[in-house]
Amino acid sequence: METIERTRPAVRFNDAQIEMAHGAGGKASRRLVEGLFLPLLANPILQALSDSALTSVNGVTLATTADGYVVKPLRFPGGSIGELAVNGTINDLAVSGARPLGLMAAFILEAGFAGETLREEVEAMASAARRAGVAIVGGDTKVVEHGFADGMYVATFGFGTVDPRVRLAAERVVEGDRVLLSGPIGDHGITILLARGDLDLEASLVSDTRPLTPFAEALIERAGSALHWMRDPTRGGVATALNELVRGRDFGVTLYEESIPMRNEVRGACEILGLDPLHIANEGQLIAVVSGEAADGALAAMRAIDGGENAACIGEVRATPPGSVLAVTSYGGSRVIDMLVGDPLPRIC
Repeated sequence: METIERTRPAVRFNDAQIEMAHGAGGKASRRLVEGLFLPLLANPILQALSDSALTSVNGVTLATTADGYVVKPLRFPGGSIGELAVNGTINDLAVSGARPLGLMAAFILEAGFAGETLREEVEAMASAARRAGVAIVGGDTKVVEHGFADGMYVATFGFGTVDPRVRLAAERVVEGDRVLLSGPIGDHGITILLARGDLDLEASLVSDTRPLTPFAEALIERAGSALHWMRDPTRGGVATALNELVRGRDFGVTLYEESIPMRNEVRGACEILGLDPLHIANEGQLIAVVSGEAADGALAAMRAIDGGENAACIGEVRATPPGSVLAVTSYGGSRVIDMLVGDPLPRIC
């Protein structure tokens, strides 16, 4: 804990009111979490600010995670709020090196919400849980007045056991490590944007929502202790996830911009809207940092998983510039990639 406190710069929360950007996973979210919640709720487990809280119980490391889902619209090409809630919770456990054991779900329902729509979402959750091999073992239901919950919100809790072969932490990342990505970025965020009708663009794009457990387990099996860090780049995208990794560290990440897999539809939508694809949310991709010696084998392991055919090595850990994410092109150009600022795509999960 002392190392974590020493390397994380102090953040203050002085915002007069909560804005949509506070839920986007970028700089405003960081101010809220690290400037308000963390100081008031401070304890050694919370201090790590990882995707899952890790605790030791009778010699077994247990991972637990909680999440909330307020996506709009509730259903979108490739998924829905019910499926997303299951996959997203499982993924926070998976990138912590844990095999999910069970989930719980709390439903906040709006008066007047169609019973058939609720049934469809519960069925979607049940189907997603079966595919992932995990049970939904409990939960809760609350109802609020009409017009106060966009139909339904879902809050989840998940738990699992951490594989003893790995210890994932930013402190284990060293110069020379490679950065691997399981597949194309931006599919989920742009799919949600198109589903809202906010962009007049024809595209056969679907959300990438899926469980990441097969990828995480393949990496653990192949790389073992050479696997140093994992994250699912959801809100704030790849850029925010990697900035969280390097912040306050004596190393940085250099990305090979042309090696980052991306569909033409995502690239085109981002160009039209002036967005950086590295800031767009994903719900079925994984970033892994592994030792240079283990990188080729780890990449082959991901490509062998269904849906991982486009996995790529997208960068490496370098001593300079420390605490920064830098993107370089094959022509020698470079740019600094910062965390997400503002909320260009609200309510994506």
